[in-house]
Amino acid sequence: MIHLLLAIIYLSFISLGLPDSLLGAAWPAMYTQFGVPVSYAGILSAIIAVGTIVSSLQSDRLTRRLGTGKVTALSVAATALALFGFSQSRSFFLLCLWAVPYGLGAGSVDASLNNYVALHYASRHMSWLHCMWGLGASIGPYVMGLALTGGQGWNGGYRYIALLQILLTAILLCSLSLWKKRPDTDGASGTAVSESPLTLRDIWCIPGTKAIMLTFFCYCAAEQTTGLWAGSYLTLHWGLAPETAASFASLFYVGITAGRAISGFLTIKWNDAQMVRLGEGITMAGILTLLLPFGAAPRVGLFLIGLGCAPIYPCIIHATPRYFGADRSQAIIGVQMACAYAGTCLMPPVFGLIAQHITVALLPIYLLALVAVMAVTHEVLLQKYGRSGNSRGK
Repeated sequence: MIHLLLAIIYLSFISLGLPDSLLGAAWPAMYTQFGVPVSYAGILSAIIAVGTIVSSLQSDRLTRRLGTGKVTALSVAATALALFGFSQSRSFFLLCLWAVPYGLGAGSVDASLNNYVALHYASRHMSWLHCMWGLGASIGPYVMGLALTGGQGWNGGYRYIALLQILLTAILLCSLSLWKKRPDTDGASGTAVSESPLTLRDIWCIPGTKAIMLTFFCYCAAEQTTGLWAGSYLTLHWGLAPETAASFASLFYVGITAGRAISGFLTIKWNDAQMVRLGEGITMAGILTLLLPFGAAPRVGLFLIGLGCAPIYPCIIHATPRYFGADRSQAIIGVQMACAYAGTCLMPPVFGLIAQHITVALLPIYLLALVAVMAVTHEVLLQKYGRSGNSRGK
């Protein structure tokens, strides 16, 4: 039963990734049909992100009341409904309305599942699960491409992904009995889970939470900025053709996906803190490689950045119950998710202003600054919880 539940959780992480890259793949066909500027994708993205932040902050209350299994099923159902609504939309205004459940469905399930895995499974599973997210994020554009080339339009692509989400919702509903209640204690501290949810003020006052929030903010800002601006950097600074730049930029995501598969094996011997430090070092090496005046530097650099990013996110999440206790981990992971999405919303546009008004060549410097702040705040966290941070995953 435990292995069956783990398989369902793996499937859920694939489901999490499926919708994440759909908008980018479909938008070139969508905005011309709706007669809106290409920049309006940012409006939809912002609505989805705000909904995700709100639901992330509510994940503690929802999970305590309903349990992880029901939260996951309801969230996937909300996402399926939103995707089906997208497929039926005939105006940009309707897209904006459907973007609300689109975002709300993503945040709470992300935080709830991450906390559940952090509490009950080994660190290697966290890395492999996030590798499954990358698989889902890769499948989404492929399905959309099949729909577009098959003459079914972007509506068909959204409809296919919605049907997959509906199927997963049915599987999750049938598996609710598998989400049996486990002992709500932290293996390190033996602290029982409290009945009342933590408020933002409560979380803010816990030592170390400010550091972990800023760590998450900077990590996700660096990841999203790299993914969004790598192609423009290669085209405008290195002079590569757009199609060549797009191919090179994809190496960043190849690095993340491959790195998370590899990280799962490394966590058998290394603890979460060591994996994060390793990731930070490889990421910085990749950024510095971008500054080298060699033709292969962009490819090697972007792959290394992705490879370095791979263990950071899952390993910090997995260590959270050890740092703060099982009684507070769900609330804190929810806030971590909110900070992560805030970083992805705010910092890539900031670099866009830098690229427009100064030069896109500053991308490595910008990324280096974000990763440096992330490394410092992570070390501050380890100073407060060094003993927990040095304990190996289950």
